[in-house]
Amino acid sequence: MMDAMILLLTLTFPGVLLALMMAMERVEAPLRQESLGDELVAFLDSARPDEVETLVSQGLAPALDRYWRRRSLRHRLLARRLAARG
Repeated sequence: MMDAMILLLTLTFPGVLLALMMAMERVEAPLRQESLGDELVAFLDSARPDEVETLVSQGLAPALDRYWRRRSLRHRLLARRLAARG
């Protein structure tokens, strides 16, 4: 009986360990996104007060969406001005 339990433990332990490691990988994956931290720093360096208010009231994702929409609009307007000059 004892030999059967040791055999069962020996066979199931690697599978259980692998399952736990895969679960931890899923938990840690969002925490390793360094680009999010870089985007937050860039956002806080040049955000308008209304964008910061959006960050406080609605969270990071909607605030970054507003910020990137504003930046893309500014980029498009600048491109049009440069095209009109040259």
